[in-house]
Amino acid sequence: MVRKQQGITLMSFVMVLVVVGFFALVAMKLFPMYTEFHNMKAAVNAYAAEPNSANKTTAQAWAELDRRFGIAYVESVERQDVKIERAAQGRGMQIKVAYEVRKPLMFNLDVVGKFEHVADLTGTGSGG
Repeated sequence: MVRKQQGITLMSFVMVLVVVGFFALVAMKLFPMYTEFHNMKAAVNAYAAEPNSANKTTAQAWAELDRRFGIAYVESVERQDVKIERAAQGRGMQIKVAYEVRKPLMFNLDVVGKFEHVADLTGTGSGG
């Protein structure tokens, strides 16, 4: 009995490797951006829950956030990306962080991520 061989040709295998390699490259570029966003959210939420965070000046708030961002390896957020403002309907203060990250992908193509996070400054206690 003659059996017909089945399988993938070398050219098909190379094409599969190219497609898998492309998606792996995109994932390697996107993963650090989303990791940094997660770290930024954790730092902002921790600051927002801190006692007396709603009563600090903008300069004090930025100094504390900048310190936390340094610890969490958040490098894409600049001073102008952070806004501390009164929340809608007078519900207190909130901190809003909106920034954009641009990373080169290949040749003249870039990957752009736009990130935004808002946290209510609920820490109104008298602690330090």
